[in-house]
Amino acid sequence: MLRAWLAQGSGRGDPLAALASAGGQGLGAAYAAEHRPLLLAALGRPEAIDELIRAARSAGPRNARLRIAGAALLQRRDRAGALRLLDAPGAPLAAARRAVAAGRPLPGAIDGPDDALAELLVRLALDLHTQELTALAAGFARIATWLAPDNSETWLVAAELLGQQDRERIAVPLLVNIRADDPFAATMRDQRIRLLVDGGDKEAALAAALAVTRGAGAAAPDWVQLGEVYLALDRQREAADAFGRALALRTDGDETQAEWVLWLMRGGALDKAGDWPQAREALRTAYRLAPEQPFVLNYLGYAQIIRAENVEESMRLLRDAHQRAPDSGAITDSLGWALYLQGDVAAAIPLLEQAAEGEAADVEINEHLGDAYLAAGRRVEARFAWAAALAYAEGEAAARIRTKIDTGAVPRIAAR
Repeated sequence: MLRAWLAQGSGRGDPLAALASAGGQGLGAAYAAEHRPLLLAALGRPEAIDELIRAARSAGPRNARLRIAGAALLQRRDRAGALRLLDAPGAPLAAARRAVAAGRPLPGAIDGPDDALAELLVRLALDLHTQELTALAAGFARIATWLAPDNSETWLVAAELLGQQDRERIAVPLLVNIRADDPFAATMRDQRIRLLVDGGDKEAALAAALAVTRGAGAAAPDWVQLGEVYLALDRQREAADAFGRALALRTDGDETQAEWVLWLMRGGALDKAGDWPQAREALRTAYRLAPEQPFVLNYLGYAQIIRAENVEESMRLLRDAHQRAPDSGAITDSLGWALYLQGDVAAAIPLLEQAAEGEAADVEINEHLGDAYLAAGRRVEARFAWAAALAYAEGEAAARIRTKIDTGAVPRIAAR
């Protein structure tokens, strides 16, 4: 591939013949499938658009990037072809279409060896990350930013991979290199807010998220992100209000966030804010919209059962959730704990053991298992389970679990 692009850049040799040697199977073929249409576009070949569209459809998350890279080159000589290439759903593609229609040049064109090598390194970085070679992947992505600084994907990927290594303080400043009129500018804003939260700078994340929602054209996803920042700050009521605003702005057919998800998020925030009546209403709305979703079934069933409300219905919801998602540790724990609360400790323990095996670092699951062991008279095993919970517990949870270990307090079991 490098020889192909060097031939294109120097004007010496046949680029397509050089690229053909990367055919066959494996990684070489996969990379060549992306680079052949880009090379055809750089050579001005008429079949480039159709091949780019086919390659983009197979590129998964990189679909928008490949289309925009091709359109950035094509718009110089074929505006209609560039718009055809951009005719696909997604916010970055919509922003790119507006730019082309207004006659503004798109950044990130691939028309020579530097740009092509940057694109190749980004793809290589993403594949290395899937193999858990994130530090190496971040290095390749960072090199790509120097080769093609106007390609926003290089900055986005480099920042993301640094964030994956808990290096958010290095990652966040990289994103300033993406222009405000770039098609991926909104993606950059979202990523910056998320990295600020992950890096512990939650107040800066809140300020950034608020600025987005106060701007012209703020949409439902912007309010969802604000709600998520409020959740990170444990400001549950404000999070619920933000999710409510997202629901009000959501339009029919909006695929960025399913309506039931927003109602579930709002219900969860209201529940944690202490407003159970409104939370229950929101959760029931989510259940009405998505009665087949196991996490909706689980949340509504669990929230009711721990309050001894609608016990028969709640048990049915939790059993249905477990049947639909038997490998979910959280859902398995919910059913096990519900059985424990109903006094069926013998049936609860195997489920709680299964949940703890799958989620060994989960504080609540291990605490539940310890409580069930103690109720069954298995005191030594109870202390082991509580110790596992204590290893990851903080604050009030840590104090409560320490008391159980020290005193062997027998938890209350709800009446049938």
